[in-house]
Amino acid sequence: MPDERTIEIRGGAVAFRVLAAGRGAPLVYFHSYYERSVWSPFLELLAGSFSVYAPAHPGVAGSTGIETLEDLLDLTLAYDELIAALGVDRAHLVGHSFGGMAAAELAAVLPARARSLTLVSPLGLWRADAPPADILILPADELAAVLWRDPASKVAREWAVGTGGDPDDIAAQVESLQRRSSMAKFAWPIPDKGLRRRLHRIAAPTLLVWGDEDHANPVVYAEEWQRRVKGAALRLLPGGHMVLHESPEAAARAVVELAGP
Repeated sequence: MPDERTIEIRGGAVAFRVLAAGRGAPLVYFHSYYERSVWSPFLELLAGSFSVYAPAHPGVAGSTGIETLEDLLDLTLAYDELIAALGVDRAHLVGHSFGGMAAAELAAVLPARARSLTLVSPLGLWRADAPPADILILPADELAAVLWRDPASKVAREWAVGTGGDPDDIAAQVESLQRRSSMAKFAWPIPDKGLRRRLHRIAAPTLLVWGDEDHANPVVYAEEWQRRVKGAALRLLPGGHMVLHESPEAAARAVVELAGP
């Protein structure tokens, strides 16, 4: 089981709940807002090769202070301050969905922070001819079909429990609202916040990971990221937008191969 700690920055105005496990080079994981837990089998696999730090985004899963953050740049700087508070200089950065957007911003704004960069179906770009699904407003009973390759799979059914679809489950309703409102602050109404103008600054070896049946963030966006991030490689794995949970072993191997010995 990972260790858990709370790291405060800015005089306590922002507090990150951070789960950590493993030994080796530091790796910081930025989660999707639609993950049910900050820790997952994917991270457990990575902990066999890295010292993994998994902070929860402010506003969800025990991290606080989102009301003090002005915009995506402020969130990026807050993560830089968190990494410094962890005693880490350079780390392998891994991010999924919105977390991929956050990891890419950090690697673009502060290139020296990233030893390598793995982006799993990251948000942050926009194409009018292929808009990503608006997962912020989808009702719970439609969300699973957009996020998962097979909504009837065991992992998808386990995820669906407590996602806010049951109107009598007040705790789940509150958590769903928190996640959506927190993500909306940084990625609504569209996720293009100017990241495309900064991607050329990324200097770290970069890998894009995409589910081959991603209905939330179409695979066509992988081409955009490859075009804008110099030398970025692409790995298609069996899965949908939640590919880290559908193919965790293959995804973890891809991260290890990119990071090297």
